[in-house]
Amino acid sequence: MPATEARRTEHRPAVSPAPAELLKVRGLTSHYGRIQALKGIDLDVHQGQLVALVGANGAGKTTLLRTLSGVQPASAGDIVYRGTSIVRQRPDARVRAGICQVPEGRQVFGPLAIEDNLLLGAYTRPKSERADDLDKVYTLFPILKEKRALPAGTLSGGQQQMLAMARALMARPQLLLLDEPSMGLAPLLIAEIFRIVKLLKSQGITILLVEQNAHAALAIADVGYVLETGSVGLSGPGHELQANEQVKAAYLGM
Repeated sequence: MPATEARRTEHRPAVSPAPAELLKVRGLTSHYGRIQALKGIDLDVHQGQLVALVGANGAGKTTLLRTLSGVQPASAGDIVYRGTSIVRQRPDARVRAGICQVPEGRQVFGPLAIEDNLLLGAYTRPKSERADDLDKVYTLFPILKEKRALPAGTLSGGQQQMLAMARALMARPQLLLLDEPSMGLAPLLIAEIFRIVKLLKSQGITILLVEQNAHAALAIADVGYVLETGSVGLSGPGHELQANEQVKAAYLGM
């Protein structure tokens, strides 16, 4: 067979399409009074990714998550979610669109029963779906099912973190904003929380993770962003940032 014919009949493997862009942030700024906390943040999150935000205390990580969820107002710039600008949308509209935040410090309702805390997370969902959603989060967090009638305030710190994550999952998030999920936890509980984060990613939930434990966060992240006093200092694949000498010296204690 002539070479030209051989080339025509050659079969090449199909190239998988790139994941769709879920979130695009451009030039985002935010202020607390006269203090500018975010200084023109640019950030991209694609469907199914786990994106880590790392940086020192006061770098703007929590403020960025609060601005994405609508709790903190943006001063300028844009937040585009699924191709639509949401920068002026109310927080509840963002939850209905699939953006759910697990806040720093858990912020569970201590006097309420664990199951009531979970049902509060499902307030945007049809009542007909709540039983199935409870079953799913109880499968993921069996300890919550075991203690579901007890006040949330009786849970340990690690169990409260699980409750805060489960409460957000009750809203069926497309984009999960996780703010310092390992804060104040013992090493064994930190390992369990990160195992659950990886499991959620494997189930197709896109995750934006703020984490003081930069080493653990970058180890599981597809993409990482290093924030420095309200700006993005570095960004790239998680494993590359983990190996970056500047990041290792500043954030990984190496």
